[in-house]
Amino acid sequence: MGGSRGIGLETVKVLLKEGHEVVAFSRGAERLQLSNPALLKVSGDATSEGDVRTAIEGADVVIQALGVPVNLKLITGPIDLFSSATQTLISVMESTGVRRLIAVTGFGAGDSESAVNCFQKIPFNMIFGHAYSDKSIQEKNIKKSDLDWTIVRPGVLTNGPLKPGYRVRQHRREWRNGIIPRAAVADYISRILHDPSTHGTDPVLSN
Repeated sequence: MGGSRGIGLETVKVLLKEGHEVVAFSRGAERLQLSNPALLKVSGDATSEGDVRTAIEGADVVIQALGVPVNLKLITGPIDLFSSATQTLISVMESTGVRRLIAVTGFGAGDSESAVNCFQKIPFNMIFGHAYSDKSIQEKNIKKSDLDWTIVRPGVLTNGPLKPGYRVRQHRREWRNGIIPRAAVADYISRILHDPSTHGTDPVLSN
C-alpha cells in the first residue's frame, strides 16, 4: 500500500528482485514505471473498504507505506489519512484472515515522540505535527489489533543508495534520530516479512 512512490516503491523493487509476487496499490498505481510478470498494479483509495479488499485478496503480507504530499496542508492540517486508512485496513485484514502487517510510520510517532530531543521538537512539530499526530493514532490502532504487526519507524529519509550498517534500534533507550535511505527501509522490510521475532515490535531505523 503506497507502492508507487517513496518507501513503498523501493519496497516493491526489492521484493520483485527477490522473486516475490507483488501487488502495488496506490491511487496512481497505473502510472508506475515498472514492468514485471510478478507485479500487479492496483489503483484505489486506501480508505475504501472495497478497494482495500480487492488489493489484499490472497496476500501473505500487507506492507503499508502511506505518505502525504509535501504542501501547505502538511503544516496547517488537518490530516487523517494514516489513521482512517489503517482502521479500514485492519478491519479488512481481520475479516479476510490476512494476519501479517508491516506498517511504516516514522521516528516521532507514538511513544517514540518522547525520544525527539528538545532542539528538534519545535521545528518538527511546526512542520510535521499534524501528520505525526495522526501517525500516533495509526500506531495505537495497529497495537490494539489482533494482527501480527510490526511498526517500522525510519528517521530522516534520503534517496541515497543502500549501504551496509544501518541501525535497527529495538529498545526505547536506543531510540534516536538520524538519516536513513528509503532503500534501507525497504531492505529491512524485506528481511522481516516472515520473521515472527519481529511481531509486536516497533523499531527505529537510522544510520
